[in-house]
Amino acid sequence: MNDEDWMRRALALAEQAAEAGEVPVGAVLVRDNVLLGEGFNQPIVAHDPTAHAEVMALRDAARNEQNYRLPGSTLYVTLEPCTMCFGALIHARVSRLVYAAPEPRAGVCASQLQLPEVSFYNHKVLVEGGLLTQDSAALLKGFFASRRGR
Repeated sequence: MNDEDWMRRALALAEQAAEAGEVPVGAVLVRDNVLLGEGFNQPIVAHDPTAHAEVMALRDAARNEQNYRLPGSTLYVTLEPCTMCFGALIHARVSRLVYAAPEPRAGVCASQLQLPEVSFYNHKVLVEGGLLTQDSAALLKGFFASRRGR
C-alpha cells in the first residue's frame, strides 16, 4: 500500500467517528507497510479528553508492539494534529507524520505554531500535509453542517 491507501484507511476510520457522533478524524500508524495501530476520535464516547484519533492509534500500536517507542513509523491522520497529539508523536518517536486537511484554529504543524520546526525537542518528526485534503475537508464540513442542521 502507498501513502494514499493508508490515508484512505484513516478516512474510513474518520467516518466511524462521525457515525458515533464524534468529530470525524481517523488515524493509522504504519511501519514498513505493516499496520501497527489505528484509531478514531472518541473523547465523547470514551469520556476521555485525550482520546483523539492520533492518541488512540498510538495506544493501539504501543499495545500491539509492547513498546511505547515506535521508531521508523508513519502516522497518517485526516486532520492536522493539535499540540497534545504532536507531543505524543514526539514521545513515541514516530518518524513521519502525513496529514490530510489543515486545522486553521488549532493545528500545530503549519497552521498555528509550526512545532516541527522548533529546535528544542529531542526528536524530529518529518511532516507532510495535504494528502487527500478535499476528502477529509468534505467529511468534516458535512459532519458540522449536519450538526448545525439539527
